[in-house]
Amino acid sequence: MSGKKAAKAVTGKGGSKERLTFHLMLLPGMIMLLIFVFIPLVGSLMAFQDYIPARGLFGSKWVGWENFEIIFSFPDSVQVFWNTLIIAFAKLVFNTIVPVFFSILLNELSGSFFKRTFQTIVYLPHFLSWVVLATVVSNMFSLDGPINAFFGLFGMEPIQFLADNNWFRTVIVGTDVWKEFGYNSVIYLAALLSVDPGLYEAGSIDGASRFKQILHITIPSLMPTIVLMVALNLGNILNAGFDQVFNLYNPIVYETGDIIDTYVYRIGMVEGQYSIGAAVGLFKSVISFVLILGANKLAKKTTGSGIF
Repeated sequence: MSGKKAAKAVTGKGGSKERLTFHLMLLPGMIMLLIFVFIPLVGSLMAFQDYIPARGLFGSKWVGWENFEIIFSFPDSVQVFWNTLIIAFAKLVFNTIVPVFFSILLNELSGSFFKRTFQTIVYLPHFLSWVVLATVVSNMFSLDGPINAFFGLFGMEPIQFLADNNWFRTVIVGTDVWKEFGYNSVIYLAALLSVDPGLYEAGSIDGASRFKQILHITIPSLMPTIVLMVALNLGNILNAGFDQVFNLYNPIVYETGDIIDTYVYRIGMVEGQYSIGAAVGLFKSVISFVLILGANKLAKKTTGSGIF
């Protein structure tokens, strides 16, 4: 019996059953993807219409690119775009550097009990909603909160962190990093487990200190994972965190804190300008799509592997 015939005999009937099982496992996820991702894409047609709810999606007047022209004629649209880029880019940078630094420190600790306990503590904020954490953050950074009380020990005047354009972005980025760095470090800790221990032994024999081992063995071993994670996250560069900003911002800090998502919410949902809100959302999605394609190409050139 030839090799191909033998393979067919072994995998023929059983292989079909296995494939059917895998497809059935994928079915719930595909149904959710269809309902919550692909079907709502039809709503993007509103971006090219003068949408009126009473007339419906297919009865409203088509206006072409008019809504996009209106967007860029708004005096605050450019500021909103820059706010989104600044906040999202800062989050991308610090949500990469801090988890990598933390995973390396945690990897150097001895004692599995202490590691597990510390990991659990820093993971917890990730599982809390910003609806809950916004209250905690607001109390911490209030005029009579613990942060201002600490600064008061050094004779500093109280600062209205959440009502000051000079501080709002810093609070947004800092609290997001605090919430996510523990959870984001998981993948880097997993990557560190795959590093060959023989490399560290060889480094010790050659007289390399722990710092030099981290610098010349640990960090280079993590670089492919870091590049891949940055490439994955670059597609979300225009997602500056709607739930966080929405629960913490106010009209006083619109100048530095208003992002595309909150702008779309106010225009589309609050003011009822559905077509313009859809146009802003579609513009954001197209830019994100272009960025993730570019990031994937960069990842392939840098590490030899990409997302797709």
